[in-house]
Amino acid sequence: MKAIELEKAYNPKDFEDRIYAQWVEEGYFHPHTDEASPVHAQKNTTNIKYTVVIPPPNVTGVLHMGHALNNTLQDIVVRYHRMRGDNTLWVPGTDHAGIATQNVVERQLKKEGKTRNDLGREKFIERTWEVTHDHHDTIVKQQKKLGNSVDWSRERFTYDEGLSKAVRDVFVTLYERGLMYKGQRLVNWCPRCGTALADDEVDHVDTQGAMYHLYYEYADGSGKIEVATTRPETFFGDTAVAVNPDDERYKAIVGKELKLPLTGKIIKIIADSYVDKEFGTGMVKITPAHDPNDWEVGQRHNLEVVNLLNPDGTLNDNVPEKYRGLKCEQARKLVIEDLTEAGLFKGEEKMTHSVGHCYRCKTVVEPYLSYQWFVKMKPLAEKALKAWKDGEIEFFPRKWENTYTHWMENIRDWCVSRQIWWGHRIPAWYCECGETIVSRTDVTKCPKCGSSNVKQDPDVLDTWFSSWLWPFSTLGWPESTDDLAKFYPTSALVTAYDIIFFWVSRMIMAGLEFTGKAPFHDIYIHGLVRDKQGRKMSKSLGNGIDPLEIIEQYGSDALKFTLSFMCAQGQDILIDSDSFKLGSRFCNKVWNASRYILGNLEGRNLIPVTDAELTELDRWIYAALDKAVRDERDALESYRYNDAASTLYEYFWNYFCDWYVEATKLSFRGDDEHEKDRAVSVLLNVLEESLRLLHPFIPFVTEEIYSKLPLAEITANRTKAGSQQILPTDEYCGKLVTAPFPAPADSRVNAAVTARFAVLQDLIRAVRGLRNECGIDPATKLHIALQIVPGSDAEVCREKVDMIQLLAGVAKIDFVEAKPASSIGAVGAGFEAFILIDENINKEQLLAHFNKDLAKTQADAQKIENKLGGKFAEHAPAEVVQAERDKLEEAKRRIEKLQSYIEAL
Repeated sequence: MKAIELEKAYNPKDFEDRIYAQWVEEGYFHPHTDEASPVHAQKNTTNIKYTVVIPPPNVTGVLHMGHALNNTLQDIVVRYHRMRGDNTLWVPGTDHAGIATQNVVERQLKKEGKTRNDLGREKFIERTWEVTHDHHDTIVKQQKKLGNSVDWSRERFTYDEGLSKAVRDVFVTLYERGLMYKGQRLVNWCPRCGTALADDEVDHVDTQGAMYHLYYEYADGSGKIEVATTRPETFFGDTAVAVNPDDERYKAIVGKELKLPLTGKIIKIIADSYVDKEFGTGMVKITPAHDPNDWEVGQRHNLEVVNLLNPDGTLNDNVPEKYRGLKCEQARKLVIEDLTEAGLFKGEEKMTHSVGHCYRCKTVVEPYLSYQWFVKMKPLAEKALKAWKDGEIEFFPRKWENTYTHWMENIRDWCVSRQIWWGHRIPAWYCECGETIVSRTDVTKCPKCGSSNVKQDPDVLDTWFSSWLWPFSTLGWPESTDDLAKFYPTSALVTAYDIIFFWVSRMIMAGLEFTGKAPFHDIYIHGLVRDKQGRKMSKSLGNGIDPLEIIEQYGSDALKFTLSFMCAQGQDILIDSDSFKLGSRFCNKVWNASRYILGNLEGRNLIPVTDAELTELDRWIYAALDKAVRDERDALESYRYNDAASTLYEYFWNYFCDWYVEATKLSFRGDDEHEKDRAVSVLLNVLEESLRLLHPFIPFVTEEIYSKLPLAEITANRTKAGSQQILPTDEYCGKLVTAPFPAPADSRVNAAVTARFAVLQDLIRAVRGLRNECGIDPATKLHIALQIVPGSDAEVCREKVDMIQLLAGVAKIDFVEAKPASSIGAVGAGFEAFILIDENINKEQLLAHFNKDLAKTQADAQKIENKLGGKFAEHAPAEVVQAERDKLEEAKRRIEKLQSYIEAL
């Protein structure tokens, strides 16, 4: 046959876009039950479903390295299950991202000198749809560049018609079940966004502030008390001062009246167990409208609730006139001045405390009293906790179970209404007669009084209210669709730990409440991508890495392999741009090894090779391949991506390329044409199966190489071959993306051959190590001697002299009973190997090399001894001292070895 030429240089730009377009156009990302799938009804498919829904990126964003990691990890398991023959579906989509998207459009309008009110609600929403469409197209292009094997025909959007119907149905159902209510509560309020936020939409940031100490005078003029606060401007909303009922110091003053400073108001001292007797003075000012704990105290004591803030965060008419309209920080400064002048300010202490900020715009969040819609979460959380205890869901890694249970056991009602325009409008209408109508369809007439003067609630729902329905709404719920029946519950969720509260827990609650089933079984929580210093990547730090720039430089496969190789369970990934050279080098290795094999087909005939015709070398690589198959399957089943990637790297680079391919060169040296045909046939068999093993991690380069293989000949010969060369399938479509994933084969397990070759590898490494230790030119052919322990696995060395000579760069091997004179040796399992210092090696140069190395090592050892003998050992951390002691021991071993070399010479 003719040689098959691959381009000399690996250049992913030559084929990645072309291959992705083919995959999509030919329907390879469809589940195999779809008639559009090229493998529809093939025999090698299974009835097992495997479904994943993509965590939908915000439609106004661009994909960052965190998205690249998340999408890569999903793509790997999806491709793995597709190749296993499972009915595999990966659903793509984007999130309308209410507050984030509205902020983008409002910033655009600001540049034009306008606000959303200038446009009006309808025009503003039209403008937002335009922005959404533009950004959506960008995200889709980015996901395609990543190589996401999603079914684009099933793409969804959290604000599309079907999901909007699901959202409305859920709202109404919750209302009907008594789990949705509207009430006046203290909420997190973002003055910049002008909307309420859920508890988990508030980022708490350590901020420099102060504790301010104030005096409140008794109303009867008998004295004063001291209270402390970080927010002195809010004391205008105080409606009590509380003490602990068990505090003996204050039992006599409970019920006494106090004058609220700078106002004419009178408030009382109350007793409540919330107060910590040991903290400060043991007296706490109670501001029910502006502190969650104070709100609870106020509810228990039926205190007046005085809201001090306007929606924009300025002080309102419930404060004295001079403070009205001021931002909190401005008012704080003025309040302190006035209290000082009145003799009611004691002083301040600088401190760092945790301050809530809006998770989108980073504005300081204010506790704010307002009417909002809430979901009663406790009944939902109880079902979700039971599902976990019953094994319906499983976390990888297990440590996230503690986070999940803690949050579920301490859950608070979810504020779902938002005072913005972009998003799902709340399906509630209000009539002048006081009736509230919650309906699945639009309301035009009040069912109570018949009036047509009904108005819909102006608020929209929290973005996460649509996202929590994602696993089943994307499959057609609330309709009973074919997709819902086939693919729900989904199989796995792959997501980052920073949204475990926002999204993961809520999806579990929603799935159980509305479908009676947990929405997925496996929950793999991966870490975040950080820079080399461990910092989160952000625009402000300027340390972000654009995945598209990495793809442009190294290719998609290099990005995917690097991220998966570095993704250890429970750990963040620390990378910089150079990190991706790892993946690039591996892809190059795969390309070059395949190029060498395919380029040597000239004049060869592919033939069936039976088990009896396999050499010991062949049986060894099949055993190594089988172990790699088992290890990769095991790692992927438990989401240990780095273990799976490391397995592939070790197998393909070290075992297949550096040992097997190199050793097979012996078969092509002689004149035995049959042996050459036999060897190249086995090489191609192993390469073909290796490409299938590699494909989920580096799909593009493996597909490109696979398309060049003489698959018809390989498959035909396998039909006639023995058990080691397993036929992958009797129905072969030719594209690697749906080729069968390699299966374990007991017939390939061969402990004896593996042990014998492990000794060979150990020996060759030892000889290479001695060569390097001696500084001998790699081109110099060595004369070595081997002393073999009789009956050990090292006896293989006597049979594999040619292989040792080829791989270790050896001209001659002597088998000896004792150490030869003028030799330098190394010990291995069952053998000692010696380099003979003969006329090919300059003895004087070698002695000078060892003496120089010895002097340096002795000097290093002396420095460490001096260091350990001083104050360092007394004051340094124990682990640091131990590290120095370990270095000293290593140096002493090195000195002993070098002295033995010098003595031997």
